[in-house]
Amino acid sequence: MYNSLTGKITEKGLSQLCLQVGGTEWILLTSLNTLDSCNVGEEKRLFTYLQHKEDSMTLFGFATKDERFLFLDLIKVNGVGAKAAQKILSGIKPMELIQCLDDEDVDRLCKIPGLGKKTAQKIVLALKGKLKLEDNVVKESSRDSVDKEILDSLVAMGFDKKKAKAVLVDIITNSKTSDEGEILRLSIIKLST
Repeated sequence: MYNSLTGKITEKGLSQLCLQVGGTEWILLTSLNTLDSCNVGEEKRLFTYLQHKEDSMTLFGFATKDERFLFLDLIKVNGVGAKAAQKILSGIKPMELIQCLDDEDVDRLCKIPGLGKKTAQKIVLALKGKLKLEDNVVKESSRDSVDKEILDSLVAMGFDKKKAKAVLVDIITNSKTSDEGEILRLSIIKLST
């Protein structure tokens, strides 16, 4: 298996991009999240997965190791193929997917286009509590106690624990700040609206 390819992005499509590496141009199928992080003309490293079938070979590209890690776990679930896993990762960010699995939030997973309730239930059953992101393992383990303190503070203020946890994950994932006070402030604002 190829681990990654580094090169210049020459084209972007609806669910794929072309990456020029040396004198060779590769077509990589990607999620919308990966496509959004890539710009034509940009030098980019993409993590890869090569799917080899009897009649074809397909190369998938991922902006992060985390996304590839989740993709590989998703395709192990009975009834979820590579293209379905790609669609799932197009409809939800990696941290949000893990949160949905931990919370057994089948309804949120069903909002992903093309993902039915039975498949969502299979995914939750197969992967609940089993996923940790490679890129975030150190960051998560060092932040766990701080995040728990913030969550406990929000619950003590009267906010619903499940909603507070979802908001906290969203802010930590999408916000540039790592200041606990600012994260708490942003969480309170978001939960109050």
